[in-house]
Amino acid sequence: MSIRTAVIGVGAMGRHHARLYHDLPDSELVAIADADGALGEATAGRYGTKFYTDCRAMLDAEQVEAVSVCVPTTLHREVALEAIQRGIHVLIEKPIAASVSDGQAIVDKANAQDLVCMVGHVERYNPAVVELKRHLDQGELGRIFEIAARRKGPFPVRVRDVGVVIDLAAHDLDIMWYLTGSEVTRVYAETAQRVHESREDMLSGLLRFGDGTVGVLDINWLTPTKIRELSVIGERGMFQVNYLTQDLFFFENAQAGEVWDTLSVLRGVAEGRMVRHVVPKREPLRSELEAFLATVRGEDVPVVNGEDGLRALRQAQAIVQSGLEHRPIEIKA
Repeated sequence: MSIRTAVIGVGAMGRHHARLYHDLPDSELVAIADADGALGEATAGRYGTKFYTDCRAMLDAEQVEAVSVCVPTTLHREVALEAIQRGIHVLIEKPIAASVSDGQAIVDKANAQDLVCMVGHVERYNPAVVELKRHLDQGELGRIFEIAARRKGPFPVRVRDVGVVIDLAAHDLDIMWYLTGSEVTRVYAETAQRVHESREDMLSGLLRFGDGTVGVLDINWLTPTKIRELSVIGERGMFQVNYLTQDLFFFENAQAGEVWDTLSVLRGVAEGRMVRHVVPKREPLRSELEAFLATVRGEDVPVVNGEDGLRALRQAQAIVQSGLEHRPIEIKA
């Protein structure tokens, strides 16, 4: 049975939501909405669907069951609540909202109406991350010592309402929680504003997790080439993910070899084998939308829910505060 889907906002991300809702066999893309008439008309024409400049008119007229909210962050609360109030399931592009209070209002309203509220932290659906999670859950790395993220690239002209922390670092904050299952208890950040009109565009950050893991964030909009990498260092070596190529490598700690089970503590580190794990390539956004639609159908599948989105936003805002105030920020449970 096809689910009647729609997209509000068909800019940089929204146009891909429209493409996939059009292509997925269990989705019927019934309409899109965008304040930009030319852009909206062109997108609607490409996928043979209806176009509205007013999202409220679209939601009233088209009997939408599930909608992607891909508007600027400052409009997330208003638009998401319009959908939820009409009994429509929502997938909100990250961050969930411009503030934690706005995000909490969305989550509370969706929960009260027993609706799916999913947040588009798309890196959770990257095949290399999914495979990394499987290896970590099987204990192949032992204790995790450090997770380090490098997320860099040119300045995106489209982003005006948030800085690099909320736009980019939020991805890695969510992934670090997903991999460790541990909450961040303290953050410290050095941030700078070099080319953005009003927000930070460079971050060097440190995180302390409740289980003792250290997180490192190296994020900017100042690098002329796109870099998306994650490394996880632990007792038995290091996993390394390239988000762009969806490659997963394991660099073995030879000191933790055959005698590992007889040792109660790590005695040292030495270079061992390098293994490239085979990861079937797949578009993460397609997997994300499939998970959203499956949840709408009532299937029990892992999704990035509203609480996950709030967690990442709360941590990102603490990092922004730390950068502005030049001090560590404690995060209460």
